[in-house]
Amino acid sequence: MPAWTIAAAQYTACNRNVAENIAHHLRFIEAAAKLTCQLIVFPELSLTGPDTSSPLPPPPDRELLEPLSYAASRHGITIFAGLPVEQNGERHKGVAVFVPGNTAPLMLCQGTCQTPQARHISILAPEAEDNELDPLASLLAAGTCTREFQQQQSVQQLQRLAHKYAIAVLKSNFAGGSALWDEHGQLIVRADSGELLLTGRKYEGGWEGEIIPMRESLYAIDESRCDA
Repeated sequence: MPAWTIAAAQYTACNRNVAENIAHHLRFIEAAAKLTCQLIVFPELSLTGPDTSSPLPPPPDRELLEPLSYAASRHGITIFAGLPVEQNGERHKGVAVFVPGNTAPLMLCQGTCQTPQARHISILAPEAEDNELDPLASLLAAGTCTREFQQQQSVQQLQRLAHKYAIAVLKSNFAGGSALWDEHGQLIVRADSGELLLTGRKYEGGWEGEIIPMRESLYAIDESRCDA
């Protein structure tokens, strides 16, 4: 049995349609739960859409996010979703962390943080410096919304961090290129374009990865496969 199963959701959110984006999140969370994942990471601004306009939209009302808190507790899965947050009267790209058993998410500016769970997980903004990395972290999660021409720089940075700090790195990107690197900086699995779930399973001997297209048939995942 794997010691840990994690997932990255790859899809393009609807700009500023929070209710529709939450419904889409729940579909991915349901699929990840059927695959016994303990963690799922969504792309940057996944709840409001990768809107390049300025300023950022307002943060969603907390009441709208209640279905995600419920899903985290129901499935025993930690959820990282992207959204704007307000700090000192300004809006910044941020992360909502939904932890099983908590009725409300932890709202954080996008950057490095430690999640309130047994395993230490850091969240890194694409522009963050590597000296912000939590030295106790066992996984670095990055939610991005980079285009194809920006992918090389992002990949090089994350691969370098994995190797430098001997830490696994999970990247969720909206347009393609979601990926998992192991603690040696070796690529385990990388996605092309399309709406999909990228999963990683940590065993005693290392990591295994898989790409799962998001289709209606995903709801009929064979139970023997879930327990593999």
